[in-house]
Amino acid sequence: MTMMTPPPLDQEEDEMLVPHSEFVEGPQPMEVTQAENATTAENHQVEDPPTSRFTWTIENFSRLNVKKHYSEVFFVGGFKWRILIFPKGNNVDHLSMYLDVADSASLPYGWSRYAQFSLSVINQIHNKYTIRKETQHQFNARESDWGFTSFMPLSELYDPTRGYLVNDTCIVEAEVAVRRVVDYWSYDSKKETGYVGLKNQGATCYMNSLLQTLYHIPYFRKAVYHMPTTENDMPSGSIPLALQSLLYKLQYSDSSVATKELTKSFGWDTYDSFMQHDVQELNRVLCEKLEDKMKGTVVEGTIQQLFEGHHMNYIECINVDYKSSRKESFYDLQLDVKGCRDVYASFDKYVEVERLEGDNKYHAEQYGLQDARKGVLFIDFPPVLQLQLKRFEYDFMRDTMVKINDRYEFPLQLDLDRDNGKYLSPDADRSVRNLYTLHSVLVHSGGVHGGHYYAFIRPTLSDQWYKFDDERVTKEDIKRALEEQYGGEEELPPANPGFNNTPFKFTKYSNAYMLVYIRESDKEKIICDVDEKDIAEHLRIRLKKEQEEKEHKKKEKAEAHLYTIIKVARQEDLTEQIGRVIYFDLVDHDKVRSFRIQKQLPFTIFKEEVAKEFGIPVQFQRFWLWAKRQNHTYRPNRPLTAQEEAQSVGQLREVSNKAHNAELKLFLEVETGTDLRLLPPPDKTKEDILLFFKLYDPAKEELRYVGRLFVKALGKPVEILTKLNEMAGFPPNEEIEIYEEIKFEPNVMCEHIDKKLTFRSSQLEDGDIICYQKSPLSENGNQFRYPDVPSFLEYVHNRQVVHFRALEKPKEDDFCLELSKLFTYDDVVERVAHHLGVDDPSKIRLTSHNCYSQQPKPQPIKYRGAEHLSDMLVHYNQTSDILYYEVLDIPLPELQGLKTLKVAFHHATKDEVVIHSIRLPKNSTVGDVINDLKTKVELSHPNAELRLIEVFYHKIYKIFPHHEKIENINDQYWTLRAEEIPEEEKNLGPHDRLIHVYHFMKDANQNQMVQNFGEPFFLVIHEGETLAEVKVRIQKKLQVPDEEFAKWKFAFLSLGRPEYLHDTDIVSSRFQVIAFFYFQFPCWKLLLDFSRFIFI
Repeated sequence: MTMMTPPPLDQEEDEMLVPHSEFVEGPQPMEVTQAENATTAENHQVEDPPTSRFTWTIENFSRLNVKKHYSEVFFVGGFKWRILIFPKGNNVDHLSMYLDVADSASLPYGWSRYAQFSLSVINQIHNKYTIRKETQHQFNARESDWGFTSFMPLSELYDPTRGYLVNDTCIVEAEVAVRRVVDYWSYDSKKETGYVGLKNQGATCYMNSLLQTLYHIPYFRKAVYHMPTTENDMPSGSIPLALQSLLYKLQYSDSSVATKELTKSFGWDTYDSFMQHDVQELNRVLCEKLEDKMKGTVVEGTIQQLFEGHHMNYIECINVDYKSSRKESFYDLQLDVKGCRDVYASFDKYVEVERLEGDNKYHAEQYGLQDARKGVLFIDFPPVLQLQLKRFEYDFMRDTMVKINDRYEFPLQLDLDRDNGKYLSPDADRSVRNLYTLHSVLVHSGGVHGGHYYAFIRPTLSDQWYKFDDERVTKEDIKRALEEQYGGEEELPPANPGFNNTPFKFTKYSNAYMLVYIRESDKEKIICDVDEKDIAEHLRIRLKKEQEEKEHKKKEKAEAHLYTIIKVARQEDLTEQIGRVIYFDLVDHDKVRSFRIQKQLPFTIFKEEVAKEFGIPVQFQRFWLWAKRQNHTYRPNRPLTAQEEAQSVGQLREVSNKAHNAELKLFLEVETGTDLRLLPPPDKTKEDILLFFKLYDPAKEELRYVGRLFVKALGKPVEILTKLNEMAGFPPNEEIEIYEEIKFEPNVMCEHIDKKLTFRSSQLEDGDIICYQKSPLSENGNQFRYPDVPSFLEYVHNRQVVHFRALEKPKEDDFCLELSKLFTYDDVVERVAHHLGVDDPSKIRLTSHNCYSQQPKPQPIKYRGAEHLSDMLVHYNQTSDILYYEVLDIPLPELQGLKTLKVAFHHATKDEVVIHSIRLPKNSTVGDVINDLKTKVELSHPNAELRLIEVFYHKIYKIFPHHEKIENINDQYWTLRAEEIPEEEKNLGPHDRLIHVYHFMKDANQNQMVQNFGEPFFLVIHEGETLAEVKVRIQKKLQVPDEEFAKWKFAFLSLGRPEYLHDTDIVSSRFQVIAFFYFQFPCWKLLLDFSRFIFI
């Protein structure tokens, strides 16, 4: 393990991060850092931070038999740190890796520390393929570790040819910069800069940087304001209105602006806002939408006028007089970064002439195949020139996207007329001066898998630059906006001068990915004044009203301590809600009338307010306090006393509310006579109990509120049966059963009441709930699904509507079933099978829903692997209402006792490969697989022998012996291939050799490293056989045409490097027992012809 001083890390907010937790499954949207936290946590550097680099060498890596593994402790900035890894992934098929505060358990209460850091897995073959991810975080007791759940795929990590695991050793590095922080909660962007930022919805910083750039093109803003919208439009359904609203708020608001209305108008849901989208694509789609909406209006053509340029694609024959050209438009230009030192070099490459000759000649109509020149020249450039820098490219060698962090310079002034207009076509208008000045630099900080976006803009093209980083706007100098965004490497001076140690170089992961230039001759027009007269009156009125409401809410919040919210529940609320909105307890207090009353006002003044609101004179009002009981039910507890009603509202709330809630909840009791006239509240003694009554109808499966009664504590239910029948509309002598509703969480408790016992003996008190129904007749009681109150309440408490989706169509609801959370596994599959018309429920296989990824979980539910439906629907701390189903061809218990292998069978004489699923008992052998396969495939002759081979990354790793058990064979990452054993391999002579033959290509830039592709195979080589003779047999085996085969090269692989062979070389002399033989195609041929070989 080594320590060294690394560079200070650029500020960055990585948006694909999570604190380590053992509940993440699959690629998670929850891995996104929330913008609010990120913005407040991001702090400016006060002084140079202490930084260190820690290297952790992990030996016997593949044999680590622990779920998580910690490094030794290392110190940075006086703090203890360590690296935490999950070698087999934290419930994902990726390596999971985090930075952990080593002594978090012993730190004092309220501790926190801020660090910028990167984590890397070193590529021990080629350092340039090292995987590095960086982020920043405010560590505290709640989040004492932070990092990447999906750091890199396990298939890449454990593949020895990739270079991350060499001699079963993995090398992990952490670079940590601990920063002293300043709290910027009080930072006011508007006050400091005159501009406001945009709120991040989760992973929308890329959109924020683009929107800020467009906002600061005033001509664009003015055009958007002039787009016709109406007062009846809704921003969430209209992109023009949503954008007008956003731009207006950016112009006139004093605080950061939300973008939710705009993203809703895009048709995005919350999940979309947590996913990074492509910036260039968003820019184009937004401009196309606006262009379409501007048609037929006064601003028609504005987008084209601002952003549209034209170039000419041409092909010109060299030896005959023939030229073909085509005019095309563009809104932005994609410029190469790789291999180009600056913007001018990219433009040089853009217009570079390609010669079409040899096999690549151009077919010129009447002239046939001709040598020609092909290229691009510009007819005109737009006033606003958007340059997309190709920082992200596909690496064919690694079969993945990579970020190009090379140094790439861009000038403050860009002259596209340079060198006598070499970028311009002959048709270009040379009177237009194509001199541009830099307006915006959009920056990406991070890697290909995630990162943070922000923008440097100079709104008026003055010398003052501003950094727009989500909610915060800061003033910046020109060096920060330009030079520091070039990318490339930076060199730190030696840590200990005089010890002759080499300087430390590090890659700068923050760099420009988009540039916006404005033409000098158009800047007065584009950087124009935009004021309120440019904004439609209905929009001004709407937005000012929104602003007033916002200010009103803000004022209410500021004055909240002076007021009490009183929520008044009445008999009418109970009647309206019970059986419709709620079934348990008496009322949902969020759906009753609330009053905002000053705390110092007497309660008697509040009663007058109630009288005005409900038309109930004060003398007919009696208020009861609600109380939360120990069983978590909420019931009216007691009426207010005269002394209490004489107090102020604030005093009464303090007395009644032990939880110090800002709300006071009351029940208003109002008595009426038989003629519905109001009556004064009756006197209440300690012997009087207020009970509430619900009526249940088992035939209709309905529960409703029927009223309340005062009863005497020593009275008996039998004495009020006639009154209960009257309230229910039953005959006076109807037999009824009564129950007490006691509680409903976590389980329902509803007990039968003996009608002959006193209310006190049944332990009834004020606020209790009595449910009653007709007595079920013994002969027909079973005809109802839920014959009594307890069974109905149990049903209501546990009922669950489940949306079932076919596993092969995971986005589409197929059908819904109403089930009970208490249903067993068998109950659920029985209902699904019945709905689908499947005779055998055991052929139904279910898979749970991942609430974070909105996808099925990777593994299905095992047969009876969940006890109840509720277990199937829960995903860690969230509950879903979605299940996925499959209909199997055999019962699931039987399937689980089998092993299914996907085997690719290569026909001996035909150029075809067929994938077969072999399903056998887990204790079967490879021999059983081969025997089963023989019954399914076409053999070249009846006595043909088959073998099973393991192929990984286009190389043969193993020939399976027939006796090997199949239970531990993994076909998820490795390909299983079956083929006939050729006769010549069965009859090897004493000096014959059986070798592996692989297809490969190599890149001169990759230090001679070979990259395999295609299908490997075995080949017998004979004693004394030359390469020329071997080539004849290979060509025949693969059936390759002469012209193509002539381009192939053959090499012997020694210590990972190819040694090319000549036709006269004796091939057998290079091999001992079994070895590797490679042949190479030209790279271009590989790219052009994918039909000859199968690529995996």
